[in-house]
Amino acid sequence: MKQTFSIEGMSCNHCVAKVEVGIKELPGIQKVKINLKKGNGVVKFDEGQVDAAAIAAKVTETGYPTQVM
Repeated sequence: MKQTFSIEGMSCNHCVAKVEVGIKELPGIQKVKINLKKGNGVVKFDEGQVDAAAIAAKVTETGYPTQVM
């Protein structure tokens, strides 16, 4: 499944990297693409291993409030 998330508070490439690393720690993540300018990210994942709510929670844990779009 592919899901888009709005991500608040990112201001630099270090922020993007922090979010990407956090998401990739979860099981079932296949691809992560974060767009700093748009303030969002698209994540491709295996629904059998992780869901959108868990991904959003992980991003929020890294310090960037997140919502499923």
